[in-house]
Amino acid sequence: MNRILDKRYFSEKVVQLEVEAPLIAKARKPGNFVIVRVGEKGERMPLTISAADVKRGSITLVVQKMGVSSTKLCNLNVGDCITDLVGPLGKATHIEKVGTVLACGGGVGVAPLLPIVQGFKDAGNRVVSVLAARSKELVILEDEIQRYSDEVIVMTDDGSYGRKGLVTEGMEEVIKRENVDMAVTIGPAVMMKFCALLTRQYEIPTIASLNAIMVDGTGMCGACRVTVGGKTKFTCIDGPEFDAHQIDFDEMMRRLGGYKSIETERMKNIG
Repeated sequence: MNRILDKRYFSEKVVQLEVEAPLIAKARKPGNFVIVRVGEKGERMPLTISAADVKRGSITLVVQKMGVSSTKLCNLNVGDCITDLVGPLGKATHIEKVGTVLACGGGVGVAPLLPIVQGFKDAGNRVVSVLAARSKELVILEDEIQRYSDEVIVMTDDGSYGRKGLVTEGMEEVIKRENVDMAVTIGPAVMMKFCALLTRQYEIPTIASLNAIMVDGTGMCGACRVTVGGKTKFTCIDGPEFDAHQIDFDEMMRRLGGYKSIETERMKNIG
């Protein structure tokens, strides 16, 4: 079992957990994820690793209370143990020196974006990060993103922090003033869709991480099927990152809503 070393609330429904996992901390790379299970009969839940500390032998996970399993995980406290934790899994982000990288994160998508931002900055790139959230209290990891970015732009839907507007507005401001060689987007599917539409217009290569659609994490269940370039891909073993201009986001969004009614009903009975 893996012990929880630290717990931090970003908001009522978003929790950061530092978890004891020395072997995973040594092996993980940007873009990798782990499978978490709470309780002997708990379901498998993929979570992207947002940070690792080799000296402490720990990894950091950011969890949003969405359903039964994520709620049970968020309800654990320091000293409690996670029943199972397996990883690192998934293909790591391909990082190299490309020039200027535009990193776009929405909501809890900023957590998996963080190690990617760090990776591109360490590789010698100029990194401009655009963070988006509905309101000020939902902006997470801004200081950490700032540490590895040349510039950070914050956009909020209600204008309570940073600038009022959508992530694409902040992105286009950067694109119009300087040459952007590559973009990365992680967040809600609809956000990534419009980020991809924008960067396609400007012919900027873009990758999107589809970690939100994963379930089993090993390619066995098939629930994370997505269409990329007209071909079926499995997010957990072929990704989680793909060419954003080739992803059928509309299909992905329909799949994400497939179990919503069942999960809502189960949440009524959670202890």
